[in-house]
Amino acid sequence: MNFAARLQQLPSAAHLASLQLLGADGQVIATIENKPGQTGSLVVYSALAALYGGSITPKAAALGLEWYAEHVADAKAFPGKHPNIDRLLGWAEGSESYRAQVIAQA
Repeated sequence: MNFAARLQQLPSAAHLASLQLLGADGQVIATIENKPGQTGSLVVYSALAALYGGSITPKAAALGLEWYAEHVADAKAFPGKHPNIDRLLGWAEGSESYRAQVIAQA
């Protein structure tokens, strides 16, 4: 299934302003905003967090890579072009989990 088709199956993130990813120390390490160019990632990350108890675990990261489908090959070919995929590539190979904090629209 390609990325666009997968997004149709995942819960909407229209009610979210952003999602913050927190490291073990509670510090924000990344923010994904509900804006053009990031909305698909917001949908993916918020769905993963919902499935995995509010965290992005290595298992969640691996599933996220499946959901990004055809974009993963482009991310591997051009590191830095897709930072939200790059992050999952590293996390899927690791052992740490990262807490996801959703921020609702005002």
